[in-house]
Amino acid sequence: MALSVICFFQPGCMGCMEQSPINNEVSKALKLKIEEIDATKEPKYIKQYSLKVTPTTIVLVDGAVRERFEGMVHRELLESAIKKYL
Repeated sequence: MALSVICFFQPGCMGCMEQSPINNEVSKALKLKIEEIDATKEPKYIKQYSLKVTPTTIVLVDGAVRERFEGMVHRELLESAIKKYL
C-alpha cells in the first residue's frame, strides 16, 4: 500500500502559512513526508483534484484520494486521518 500526503498552497495565503508548520510537525511525528505543492505553479493539479481553496490537504492510498481537507486542518485531525492508513 503506497501512502502519500499532499498539501496544496499558494503564496500569500494566510491559512497556508499556518498549515505549513503543522505539516512539519505531523511529518516528523509520523516519519512521513508531506509534499507541499504551489497550486499556482502546478495548475494541472487544480483540475485533477478539483481544487477550490488553499490550503487543501489530500491523503492518497495507492493513488486514490482517501481523505481530503479544504482549509486549515489541525494537527490532531491530520495525524488521525493519516494513521488510519499506516
